Amino acid sequence: MMNAMNGMDTSDLTCDAFLGGLLHLWQPRQGYRAGVDPVLLAATVPAKAGESVLDLGCGVGAAALCLGARVPGLRLSGVEMQPRYADLARRNGAGTMQVFTANLSDLPAELKQQQFDHVLANPPYFDRNAGRAAHDAGREAAMGEATPLSDWVKVAAKRLAPKGMAHFIHRAERLPELLTAMPRYLGSIEVLPIAPRIGRAAELVIVRARKSGRAAFCLHAPQIMHQGARHEKDGDSYVPEIRAVLRTGAALHF
Repeated sequence: MMNAMNGMDTSDLTCDAFLGGLLHLWQPRQGYRAGVDPVLLAATVPAKAGESVLDLGCGVGAAALCLGARVPGLRLSGVEMQPRYADLARRNGAGTMQVFTANLSDLPAELKQQQFDHVLANPPYFDRNAGRAAHDAGREAAMGEATPLSDWVKVAAKRLAPKGMAHFIHRAERLPELLTAMPRYLGSIEVLPIAPRIGRAAELVIVRARKSGRAAFCLHAPQIMHQGARHEKDGDSYVPEIRAVLRTGAALHF
């Protein structure tokens, strides 16, 4: 099947609605596919029109473009090492997002000369020293950690403008490692645990820190994702604030 994507064969792609249809993203039919996590990360970023945003490991551009859909007037950039995903991010963000095809360990000079008000990262969750690789190469590159988590934090911190903010989403069990990797000049650290239901342990955390921030560390109350203590039936069971994020592009404040 061919369509308007500059004659690109889209038979192995899907065009998926995000934010209740405010945003549509092309992504591979097989392999890594953006889900809820980058949407949640984008919803927590307190960006303002005119500010600059860098999405590290941007994939097809989900986090940055969700943020851009909520806050018009941002200057969006992304870095993605997989050429296919980087190309899709360019197409998804045509005219609104600059995408660099590069590894975090070897950023292009043009990018190294820039600083950003916000740097976002949804690093690969799984340490492959403690698990098996995925069969699909794209999914493995997105989910299996090849670049150490400490390097993600280091690169994010270096790309921050004065008073800029770094934002991460990761597995809850990796929180100690994430905090340990923070350089001394990143302060005002806040952590939002995300739990699937009331009474359940947090599975994810969103962490943000400010360059030269001096506020005390803050561990927020968990954000609950679903109503009820257990899964009762199929269908949308999100709590109202999460439903608003996913269906209308609302902000998630903490």
